[in-house]
Amino acid sequence: MRIKVWDLPTRLFHWLLFVTVAAALWTGWVGGSWIEWHGRLGLAVIWLLAFRLVWGFLGSTYARFAQFAPTPGRVLAYLRGRWHGEGHNPLGALSVFALLLVLTWQAGSGLFSNDDIAFEGPLADLVSSSTSTWLSGLHRQGLWIILGLVALHVAAIAVYALRGKNLVKPMVLGWKDTDDPALKSARGGKLWALLLALVVAVGVVWVADGGLLPPPPPPPPAPAW
Repeated sequence: MRIKVWDLPTRLFHWLLFVTVAAALWTGWVGGSWIEWHGRLGLAVIWLLAFRLVWGFLGSTYARFAQFAPTPGRVLAYLRGRWHGEGHNPLGALSVFALLLVLTWQAGSGLFSNDDIAFEGPLADLVSSSTSTWLSGLHRQGLWIILGLVALHVAAIAVYALRGKNLVKPMVLGWKDTDDPALKSARGGKLWALLLALVVAVGVVWVADGGLLPPPPPPPPAPAW
């Protein structure tokens, strides 16, 4: 029996987030002239995270946070081998929520950071210079936390692959084969919900990019000689 697990918006989010975060980590590590692209990629990550937040409530069955929230009961049932379901298992859900929270912090702190040379986040003027420097230090250290969580995520996928369970294929194609008649295909994720999530994400990025800040003062007039 074949069932639909991951809807197209969830799959696109997953792979776009992977590519965008990888590019942001690389541009941030290299620095120099790439730091402007690092800032743009940070805004792209914020757009993706804002979209996923809305989609986590309005998306299809297995994309909704309520469906895979790692409650103590679910985690305990999984550890005892009594959990049955589709989508993220309780331990995988812990990893997903951890990664989303860390990325939200990382992208958010970048809005107030600076590189001590020529780059400032779009909201850096809202905090003091010392606070911006402090957040910049935390932002740089966050690289290692993200790499650790990504490594854990990849390791879990590899372990499941060794056990004969392919987690990548459903995230690419959206469906999987199962012999469990109790499992049902994902439902929901209407067009209006997708449009709402896209609009909210655009609005969040506009605010993050300083859309609510007053415009900078005009440059002083050239001196008359």
